[in-house]
Amino acid sequence: MKLVVFDVDGTLVDSQNYICEAQRRAFVAHGLEPPSRERMLSIVGLSLVRAFEVLAPGAPAESLAEAYKASWADMRGKPEWDDPLFPGAREAVERLAARDDVLLGIATGKSRKGVVTLFEKTGWEPHVHTIQTSDLHPSKPAPDMLLAALAETGADPAQAFMIGDSTYDMEMARAAGVCAIGVSWGYHRAELLREAGAHTILSDFSELDAVLAAVFDQAPAS
Repeated sequence: MKLVVFDVDGTLVDSQNYICEAQRRAFVAHGLEPPSRERMLSIVGLSLVRAFEVLAPGAPAESLAEAYKASWADMRGKPEWDDPLFPGAREAVERLAARDDVLLGIATGKSRKGVVTLFEKTGWEPHVHTIQTSDLHPSKPAPDMLLAALAETGADPAQAFMIGDSTYDMEMARAAGVCAIGVSWGYHRAELLREAGAHTILSDFSELDAVLAAVFDQAPAS
């Protein structure tokens, strides 16, 4: 069996407005100047406390994270803070789910609660065989999420693929010995993904099937 693991924010879901506003509210609540939007998006993929440690060294990261979660909960369900799927995401996931030689997984900086919300919107829960979240593991780029996904599914690292938009995803994949597939529509620039070790980069979800077909029977390049 092949294992295809997706990141969520910036890869499947365009949650940038939601993320930036929740961060802004958290900083304002603590009397701190919010970072630039580019800086805010640069940490997407990290676990929440780690993200605030990077964004605001010396600030109370755990308190900022709690304020962020409160802001996120306040915005949830309001039309102006919708976080839509990227074009082609639903079709790509459902095409892979229909295959009998593929297992799907998620490895995300979201909490398990955030993944449940995603499943409520998409109906993907029956398709996903392994779910690894920030409240269960060290933050990306540590390989723990992917190592747990491999152990849970019994997949061979040489037949496993991590699809994500951040350098943290690429570094995590490399550290776990799986193929790192970047996406160009997310929150980290393509050149940064290449520098972080991406084996290939998608410019559109329509390219995914061909990329996977080209490497399904090969070990990732070193």
